[in-house]
Amino acid sequence: MRTVCVTGHGQARVVPDSAVVRIAATHRAPGVADALAGADTAAAQVVATAREHTSPERMGTTGVQIWPVHDQDGSPSGFEARHALSVRCADVASAGTLLTALTEQVGDRLQVDGVSLELTDRAEAEAETRARAAAYADAVDRGTQLAALAGTGLGDPQAVLEGAYAEASGGGRALEARLESTSLEPGELVVSSSVTVTFQLR
Repeated sequence: MRTVCVTGHGQARVVPDSAVVRIAATHRAPGVADALAGADTAAAQVVATAREHTSPERMGTTGVQIWPVHDQDGSPSGFEARHALSVRCADVASAGTLLTALTEQVGDRLQVDGVSLELTDRAEAEAETRARAAAYADAVDRGTQLAALAGTGLGDPQAVLEGAYAEASGGGRALEARLESTSLEPGELVVSSSVTVTFQLR
């Protein structure tokens, strides 16, 4: 039985529908205890503000650090404590609103480590389905062309393998997002898929 094996590639573009905000509450003081207490107080303000924009189970501490600080002459000048937190927001707009509220409530003790725009499980599954369908259609087109070049037609699929080859340019997904002040532009995510299909030749 003669066969032809081809790999199809497909993509699906989708707008991110959720966000993760990574922030930290910091405080500097002459002593370790005071630095830690100040950071904890600021972190409590972060949590209280975040609860107005998302549910408690969507936020959590990711790390606590304390280190000595020095003045311009290199002399010890106290300690700085940092309480880092991660807050998951149900949508992109609420993440921007949260950042605005945090800057107003926490002030100069707030540090913004970054914002990741993501897909919920349902949106991700739908995008992967579309990308997979596009990859299979591409495999059919490639197989049809190769069969014609061989002077025959494309028959039934004999085997299908997903993700046999990674796209050279891929990395799977590319995120294009822009943070302007606290207004988030979601851009889009590109979800990629590859499918290797073995077809019978007629």
